[in-house]
Amino acid sequence: MIEKVNSGGDEMIEIIDVNADNVEETGFFCMRSKPKTVGYQQKLHWLKERFSEGLKLKVIQDGDHPKGFIEYVPSEYTWRTVEAENFIIIHCLWIVGQGKGKGYGSRLLEECIKEAVDQKKSGIAMVTSKGTWLADPSFFTNKGFKVEDEAPPAFELIVRKFVDCPSPRFPNNWVERAEQYKSGITILRSDQCPYNDSAVQTISETAKELGIDVNVIEINNCKDAQGSPSAYGTFNVIYNGKLLTYHPITKRELLKLLQEAT
Repeated sequence: MIEKVNSGGDEMIEIIDVNADNVEETGFFCMRSKPKTVGYQQKLHWLKERFSEGLKLKVIQDGDHPKGFIEYVPSEYTWRTVEAENFIIIHCLWIVGQGKGKGYGSRLLEECIKEAVDQKKSGIAMVTSKGTWLADPSFFTNKGFKVEDEAPPAFELIVRKFVDCPSPRFPNNWVERAEQYKSGITILRSDQCPYNDSAVQTISETAKELGIDVNVIEINNCKDAQGSPSAYGTFNVIYNGKLLTYHPITKRELLKLLQEAT
């Protein structure tokens, strides 16, 4: 379904409801210029399996130019490390640089809020970060969200509740979760992000050059993601029992992190 929305000026923007029937045609925003890559195909397959679990993906575009997207899912099927009941969990909300400040993010968030209310959910939550990769929490706090919990190294759990109920929370055993992977580098990765494939290659090749053992563990379902050693859930790099990073990094960034960790 494509919804045309008046943007307040003469032009119209479109919100595309990406689903199992049209995802092959519409794509899913990330890496849309490289549909033949392994990462893109992995994400495509992942999405096809997730739509039946209630995952929603909406892309906003102006004419033929996509500007951003939002991905969210019922809390029982989230791929973030969050404990919540009857909530919607936003996985990603991303607006490309030139699209920021034009209300695209607000419009996508409104779509999510409307669906959550229609489904009689208790509220909406999202894992944000003061660092890189995830959304900045300030956008959401201006929309009625409140920071309800924190997790290392820089995660915040922002929540907007519709009813009086217990707030979603992070688990509190991060050290124990990471200490399971004590030797060398362990990469826990899923197909939820199409950039994970190239990141695993970069980290594995760099570790091999340094003589460091690497073990790659696939996260194949939401329960495994919820048991991850970071709040991000779907990508974790552990070095000798400690979280090194939760997002794809370059070779230079990895070398710097390894130097700091030794």
